[in-house]
Amino acid sequence: MNHSVFLQDVYSVVAAIPTGCVVTYGQIAYLVGRPQCSRMVGQAMHNVPEDLKIIDLSMDYRIKSDDHDFIYGLPELNRRAICHSKHVANPGCFATCIQLGLLPLAKHLLLNEDVMVNAITGSTGAGVKPGATSHFSWRNNNMSIYKPFSHQHVPEIKQSLKQLQNSFNAEIDFIPYRGDFPRGIFATLVVKCKVELEELVKMYQDYYAEDSFVHIVDKNIDLKQVVNTNKCLIHLEKHGDKLLVISCIDNLLKGASGQAVHNMNLMFNLEETVGLRLKPSAF
Repeated sequence: MNHSVFLQDVYSVVAAIPTGCVVTYGQIAYLVGRPQCSRMVGQAMHNVPEDLKIIDLSMDYRIKSDDHDFIYGLPELNRRAICHSKHVANPGCFATCIQLGLLPLAKHLLLNEDVMVNAITGSTGAGVKPGATSHFSWRNNNMSIYKPFSHQHVPEIKQSLKQLQNSFNAEIDFIPYRGDFPRGIFATLVVKCKVELEELVKMYQDYYAEDSFVHIVDKNIDLKQVVNTNKCLIHLEKHGDKLLVISCIDNLLKGASGQAVHNMNLMFNLEETVGLRLKPSAF
């Protein structure tokens, strides 16, 4: 048996497995015409080529661990590391939107109390598996919250903030909402902060000065300005000692596939906006 041909056959079968389907090594072995070689299939799946670059969109590798070498793929945080990495873990959509609204504060050590977050996502933010709450007849003219204070993206948000502000030990009080629209995430973040608004705006502008997709906007923002783009728009307001940060993205682009393309561009030393010069759905 030609081992290299066997490996190619295995990888071809795996690539053709529909999203959400689970198959065993034995089933893959049967599909490549070698039903007796299930152990070899297992070895093949654990020994991918060393020069193969991987961008993983699951949650499996977002949290740092000695068990893997994946870099957390938020370019606005880990650009240099992504450029030199072979394995990148694409961030979650909510996590991306929320982190981009908080990173400059963490860099300046200003996150010293709990952060209040309310964020609403469209029906495409519910994953690929159909469910009652993603069905149009339920979603239309309706809204609800889910996973309050326990959303799965909170750990990766905390990890990133602690990367910039080692002393960060506060809570992210996150309430996610299901919205009556197909795509986009609109987040409001409230942080206690005594720094003046003008100084804060400059902090944000300086932090994102070299980033192509994050824009600090003087006027209030709305969701249609980012839908169908890889942009994140951020607007800041000060109300007494509270800073209001408004952040919005397209969950399918900046929150998923667009960010994966951005990471790929960095990994292959391409201009980072290649394939991502997109216009919003309105205006």
